[in-house]
Amino acid sequence: MTAVSSPSSVDYRLLEELPIAAAVVRGEHLLHANAAMVALFGTPAAELMAMPMTALIARFVPEERGWVEPIYETYSRGGPRPEQPRWVRMRRADGQECTLSVHHAPGLVPEDTLVLMQDAGGEDSVRRITGALATAASEMLHCRSEQAVLEKAVDAVHRQGFYVSVMLLEGDIFRHGPMRQEATGVAEAEKLYGMPIGDVRIPAAAVPHFLEVLQQRKAAFHQDIFATVSRIHPPEVVEIIRKLYPPEAQGLDAPILVDDEPFGLLSVQGTTLTPAGAGTLELFAQLLGGALENVRHHQTLAVRLDEVSRLQDELVARERLTVLGEAAGVVAHEVRNPLGAILNAVAVLRREAHLGPTGQAAVGMLEEEVIRLEDIVKDLLDVVRPLEPRPRPVQVGELVRRALGQLHGPPDAPTLRFTVDEAEDTPTIEGDETLLQLAVTHLVRNAVQASPTGGRVRMAVEPADGGVCLVVEDEGPGIPDVDPRRIFEPFFLTRANGRGLGLAIVRRVVLAHGGTVRATARPGGGARFELWLPGEPGRRASATSL
Repeated sequence: MTAVSSPSSVDYRLLEELPIAAAVVRGEHLLHANAAMVALFGTPAAELMAMPMTALIARFVPEERGWVEPIYETYSRGGPRPEQPRWVRMRRADGQECTLSVHHAPGLVPEDTLVLMQDAGGEDSVRRITGALATAASEMLHCRSEQAVLEKAVDAVHRQGFYVSVMLLEGDIFRHGPMRQEATGVAEAEKLYGMPIGDVRIPAAAVPHFLEVLQQRKAAFHQDIFATVSRIHPPEVVEIIRKLYPPEAQGLDAPILVDDEPFGLLSVQGTTLTPAGAGTLELFAQLLGGALENVRHHQTLAVRLDEVSRLQDELVARERLTVLGEAAGVVAHEVRNPLGAILNAVAVLRREAHLGPTGQAAVGMLEEEVIRLEDIVKDLLDVVRPLEPRPRPVQVGELVRRALGQLHGPPDAPTLRFTVDEAEDTPTIEGDETLLQLAVTHLVRNAVQASPTGGRVRMAVEPADGGVCLVVEDEGPGIPDVDPRRIFEPFFLTRANGRGLGLAIVRRVVLAHGGTVRATARPGGGARFELWLPGEPGRRASATSL
């Protein structure tokens, strides 16, 4: 294209050789515009030269004109020119908006100003991506699960116009984690694989370029993403991807490290991905790894706090039992002897012939109350006495059936309905049969005493977590509105006629065997107790003991 200049201008024809848009401004008009400038504005050269500067500035977006016009007025009147490049957005002749980096320099004579306008869309994209990903990285620090961190990360990258996947490293295989890809392509790939894309396992040996990225801890920028894809997926899937992605698409695989160990890759594809943008995404992958570390540290801290809380609870419970044990010793010594004497007297009175019906009833009531007091003293001693389990093979289902056979509940107990569901594959555990029988009997008795007439008590025995789980459900009033752990404390009463010792005994026996017991509300009303016992002595549950 032929350069346009005024007959009296100094020769600026050398600007024609520049690949970027260049123009010379003198006063209110362009003195010279090279071919790149004419192409940028999309206006015939003669028409462009005839336009006043105000009309040219009007091509910039409204937000830019507010600062462009004062700058032009300043240097057109002999004032200082801007020393640093400025960013400006304008609309091309086709209506598309573009971003330019504008540089000002002196012309060959003082009244001239040389203006260079370079397409800075890539630089603007990097600046935009950097800001968006920095915000996302800050938000990721507030996530409390690894999945939430990864979802937020892929959302942030996808919003910048890229397709993105997280490739998770699990042992010697890779698999797709959270992703934002073209939905049609994912659906077709899943159809070919015959499974969800997240279930596809890719042997690490089949993707050495992934391993190289993780070993070198440096991102890899791919000018040809199809060559990379062909090393991951079978030809049928690659063909689908070729149909969905334009040939100019580029890709990036950036390492994600957590606690300095390989976690996976941030894999990004797009037509606007540049090496500069790839550098920003590589930094974002590092921040992603830091956010995942943050989640793990919070989880570790939560586990440790739970452990501290558990140890504190055990210490408090141990101190309570120590005091209770001293009191129980006194009770056993001071009460059992008088109770024995009373029972002997009752036996003598029963042999007296002159006692009438009223006297016999009074003696019977006296005997029942003495026996009840003896049971209370026995339960009290069971709560505080040291437990030293003597393990031997035990069938928990047999303990349940034996507890039901020995049950002596209230008069309406026979009207209750009992169901016992025992899984066929329930294993035998190692435990103290006498102590476990005591715990199971108290647990079943508690359910019977809480149930209304005609109610149902359900018991289930099944394998769980390397041991056996016993579930006991009733249809009673349920768990009171307190911390469920409190009902296992000695003398915590939920019924007016209760002793508050049975569940405390259950907890002591279970903890002595390394198991757990917890109480929850039963759906539909009532209470649900879950007792877990390890299959081998010394093995602990993964759940927190209650």
